[in-house]
Amino acid sequence: MFKSKRRQLSEPEEINNYENNHSYGEPKQKILKAFIVETVRIILFVLIIVLPIRLFVIQPFRVSGESMETTFQNGEYLIVDQISYRFTEPEYGEVIVFRYPKNPSKYFIKRLLGMPSDTITIKDSVVSINGVDLDEPYARTIEPLYNFELKLGPDEYFVLGDNRNHSSDSRTWGALPKDKIVGRALIRLFPLTNINLLPGYFYHSNLDEELKN
Repeated sequence: MFKSKRRQLSEPEEINNYENNHSYGEPKQKILKAFIVETVRIILFVLIIVLPIRLFVIQPFRVSGESMETTFQNGEYLIVDQISYRFTEPEYGEVIVFRYPKNPSKYFIKRLLGMPSDTITIKDSVVSINGVDLDEPYARTIEPLYNFELKLGPDEYFVLGDNRNHSSDSRTWGALPKDKIVGRALIRLFPLTNINLLPGYFYHSNLDEELKN
């Protein structure tokens, strides 16, 4: 009788051990393996696809300050195109993001109005490029007494904030080197009621016509 009882106790123990070692252990290992594989896939996707796009193609930026009012308001979110200028030259009237030449850790947003070799003149609140007066419906008026002239060299650009009396731009710190340009404003993402493509861009038809002649 003693042996029989002992056998009845040992058999369930053997069954439990088998279930612990095989029925429960293998699924846990498979789940863990699948989790690791999926995690590695996500990391590779980020490194191969998302990160290069973030670094070299497009990048989100938040407008800070009042220098581009009323075209852009403080707190608006933009997507900046970082790749187009690798293949084409910037255009007059485009809104660009760049590294501040005096402190490259800071990013500025301004309107591009002068190209390499241009002569920029500001007189009686009117901006002129190579003697051609600009029509600027986007700009807040410059104080009439502020006169200015600058001759750009190779790979130098001239930028202004639309809110002229409240902007740190090429009038105060000089020409913008080409290698400091990050890209052009491609999409306004926020606020949702004001989403648009190439926000702020203004085509200066009279300037292009004059340069072609």
